Amino acid sequence: MNVLVIGGAGYIGSHMVKLLLESGNSVTVLDNFSTGHRDAILGGEVIEGDLGDQPILDRIFSSHRFDGVIHFASLIQVGESVEKPDRYYRNNVANTLNLLEAMHEHGAGNLIFSSSAAVFGEPECVPIDERHPKNPVNPYGTSKLMVERMLADFDHAYGLRSMSLRYFNAAGADPDGLLGERHDPETHLIPLVLQAASGRRRAVKVFGRDYDTPDGTCIRDYVHVVDLCEAHLLALAYLGDGGQTDAFNLGNGNGFSVQEVIDTAQRVTGRAIGVEDAPRRPGDPARLVADASRARQELGWAPRYTNLERIVEDAWRWESRQSRI
Repeated sequence: MNVLVIGGAGYIGSHMVKLLLESGNSVTVLDNFSTGHRDAILGGEVIEGDLGDQPILDRIFSSHRFDGVIHFASLIQVGESVEKPDRYYRNNVANTLNLLEAMHEHGAGNLIFSSSAAVFGEPECVPIDERHPKNPVNPYGTSKLMVERMLADFDHAYGLRSMSLRYFNAAGADPDGLLGERHDPETHLIPLVLQAASGRRRAVKVFGRDYDTPDGTCIRDYVHVVDLCEAHLLALAYLGDGGQTDAFNLGNGNGFSVQEVIDTAQRVTGRAIGVEDAPRRPGDPARLVADASRARQELGWAPRYTNLERIVEDAWRWESRQSRI
């Protein structure tokens, strides 16, 4: 296939580019490099540009014929979205509208959209399946849900088919050690814990130990970034074979507590990890775990890296490289 990857210099996007190339596909990357890294793009054609620039989109779709588009170019920090909702609605929603208009105008189809479990809001039941009510509690989650609704409308009006993939907690790193997480600031638990192990961070904070869970800390569903990317490849094939617009949850199906992650990281690294206890954060549910059975059944998705220790091992290999241990 010939695939356009938008946001291909970011964490998940760069892993997607690597998998597409290894699978024999042709790749074009569009990225504005506001948060991504040029050296994370391991091949393909690279175009520097922003989804807010309609002329760039027109040039790209005029000069290329793509079998599919994968859209990762979103702002992702929940706290920042509360403080600066305008940034999130402009980047995540308005810019995606630009993309959809360009795809429609040039007859391009088959869009895979990087959505989020944040569309569900506070869980009413766990595990969370696709029928769960969608009541996002922050502008980030709302922006993702707005795009999902736009996608449904563009399919109804213009036949532009798409797949929204709702991640729970993307984690881990390229098993070859070539790629990993480089967010600034870093907000994800596993890299924060491993930075504390490597010495790049003094300690990791645990926000609350009085939740209704076995050890009192929050439980989350961590899905390996390579498994996520393989789901995107399957989703492209699904649409290419005539599959209909839809949305699937992507998660491990198993929950691991904050304390379990810390304990696993100490075993994997063989290092003591400094921990600071802190008060609960507003809006942190006790448990967030995915029911991803539809993706398994309908896409044929079979995650390979479901063991927490393996996820942490791959992330530690990357962190060791970054910290030069």
